[in-house]
Amino acid sequence: MLKKIILSLLIVSAFCRTEAAEFLSEGKPYSLSDLYGIALKTSEKIGISEQNLLIAEKNREKAFSALRPELSAVGEYTKYSEENLTQPSWSGAYGLKLSQSFTLNGREQILLNIAEDNIAKSRYDLRTVKENYLFSIASAYYDVLRSMKAVEIAEADVGRLKKHTEAVSARLKLEDVTKTAWYRAEAELSKSKSELIRSENTLKLAKIFLADAAGLPDAVYEITDPGPMENFFSGDNPESLKKEGLENRAELAALNLDRKMAENSVEAARGASWPLIMAEGAYLNYEQEPSPPNRDSLSLSLKFSFPLFDSGMRNAGVAESLARKQQAELAVKSLSKQIALEIEQARLELLTHHSLLTSLKDQLDFARENYNAVAEQFRYGLADGLDVTDANTLLVTSQKQLAESRYSFQLAMLKLERAKGTFLKNILDRGDDVQK
Repeated sequence: MLKKIILSLLIVSAFCRTEAAEFLSEGKPYSLSDLYGIALKTSEKIGISEQNLLIAEKNREKAFSALRPELSAVGEYTKYSEENLTQPSWSGAYGLKLSQSFTLNGREQILLNIAEDNIAKSRYDLRTVKENYLFSIASAYYDVLRSMKAVEIAEADVGRLKKHTEAVSARLKLEDVTKTAWYRAEAELSKSKSELIRSENTLKLAKIFLADAAGLPDAVYEITDPGPMENFFSGDNPESLKKEGLENRAELAALNLDRKMAENSVEAARGASWPLIMAEGAYLNYEQEPSPPNRDSLSLSLKFSFPLFDSGMRNAGVAESLARKQQAELAVKSLSKQIALEIEQARLELLTHHSLLTSLKDQLDFARENYNAVAEQFRYGLADGLDVTDANTLLVTSQKQLAESRYSFQLAMLKLERAKGTFLKNILDRGDDVQK
């Protein structure tokens, strides 16, 4: 069975990677929604969680079978080695038996309820695995976007410093600047080229991580920038956010079911001390040589079993179930506090980046105007190379800070959705390419 499951996962993974390769061969860049769709099809972790759900469903079938009678066919044949007047030379019997057993406290129904709750818990666990996995895809996606922007900024920086170095060289020929100004310009250009190489390698590594996480065939691909996000949520009401998180988080719902199953497990463990009733009906047909006067037999029996002494095994089972119940209750309280903390952290992070965006945009505009003005002054000898270097450094720093804040803001929005437990739902609502 396990080999079949592994083989099916490998086949699905290979098919989906082929699908991703066909998408890439069309020359289309991946959007975040595209990556979500591919990742859901290729993830081994999601496949394992789906098999856990299947196992839970089969366990429910096993629990339900205890509530249904068992029908069995029976037969026997005996050959006697010695002939005797008091015994036949051979005898045989065959027939059907219908049996059913149940505990007086309904232990079998309790176990069935536990199995049904375990199916619901497995569904929540699957949702949690999907949310965590897709959020890791989003994080890797924004890492690639940051790296792409860093390369773009570094390329523009190299271009500006090349022009500045050429201008310094021209003024050096006219003996309008000293040799040290040219040395500084060349040093700044070399530093900028080194930063470009570092940024390009960082981009390659970020693409490799994203390709591996999303199940892309290779790391040679392009992605689309989502652009500004308009649906900004201000988060003015922290209490409503926390309430929403406590209602929607799949992990908390799974733990609540764990607690419920632990409570039922206590009753199931106590059921081992209750009487067991066994009912059985049987039809047998007897054959022997010589033939018996009555060949058919129909019987009904009712058996009663009550455990008296088991060396403390039942009491230990009840104590264990009570301890697991206490563990589940503590886990629910702990996770509830953690969810509230995660929501507040995500909310404040989102508000921080949103507040920074406006000031960083203004800072970039001023830094760009400042650089253009200083570069123009340098052309006419009203500024030296150090002024140009300082203005360029301020411009590069402003560009990097704005890009970092912009992508961090967008990721913070997704982080808040994840903390509230609406991340996966919003993905399914927004993206047509993501399979439900």
